[in-house]
Amino acid sequence: MVAMDKKSLSNSIKSKAIDLGFYSCGISTAGYLEKDAIRLQKWLEDGNHSQMSYMAKHFEKRTDPRKLVENAKSVISVLFNYSPHQQIPESDNYKISNYAFGKDYHFVLKRKLKQLISYIQNEKGEINSRIFVDSAPVLDRAWAARSGLGWIGKNTCLITKEQGSYFFIGEIITDLELEYDERVVANHCGGCRRCIDACPTEALSPYVLDANKCISNLTIENMGDQLPAEFKGKFNNWIFGCDICQEVCPWNRLSEPHHEPDFNAADELMRSNKTFWEAMDEEKFNLIFKSSPLKRIKFKGLKRNILFVK
Repeated sequence: MVAMDKKSLSNSIKSKAIDLGFYSCGISTAGYLEKDAIRLQKWLEDGNHSQMSYMAKHFEKRTDPRKLVENAKSVISVLFNYSPHQQIPESDNYKISNYAFGKDYHFVLKRKLKQLISYIQNEKGEINSRIFVDSAPVLDRAWAARSGLGWIGKNTCLITKEQGSYFFIGEIITDLELEYDERVVANHCGGCRRCIDACPTEALSPYVLDANKCISNLTIENMGDQLPAEFKGKFNNWIFGCDICQEVCPWNRLSEPHHEPDFNAADELMRSNKTFWEAMDEEKFNLIFKSSPLKRIKFKGLKRNILFVK
């Protein structure tokens, strides 16, 4: 094993990440996210997290990765494109978010991040590290922005000038000291407020999302038997997630389709219509969506959402 300096190793990690299919990779110093902690505290105090009670837990871990990984020195952030090749038919149909067309992204990204860790260990030897893909107290967008991968837009999504915002974000937090990319990508939202004006439930104000009003949160995170009656007629046929604030974002005109077969829509979805969804029974649901993000809301949740938007 030939020892690499920090710069060479960091560059090789980024190159390997691209080889594995990630769109981009950046590296930051593991430390306390002071400004983000202030914003998160205010967001929680205002009750914007709705039923996502987990967002109020593990605050120290959420704002300081050194609480998650002993002796952590670096946060390696990656973006993975999920912009679809083709849309599910919209005529006489219900809508699900683009990210849910194919296989659950947690499985796909974790598999690839494990491969990236194996590569690093082959180059550097045993390291202490953990993988995170939207399933632990990590401020994903904050770390991606801190690593220079984009800016956090008015719709609260991470946005890139080159490819828009249809990205999954993952991290490796490690005790390995690397060369850091910490830089601020200029905010290019400007005076645009298309995302804010387009939201049918008025869930957005600039750079703040009120999850109590967010269609995506209501159709996925809300586990109740009923959805709030005040939003009846405002879901625009969305039954799992919502992409409106991304669809209207000018930067997503630059989005190019992903190259990950696991994210391609199942044939049944490409042939779907309202009758397909309304006639679905639990057995068919479990068969079609056995590896899908839709499993999160279960058959009961899907039926609840369909009845709400009919």
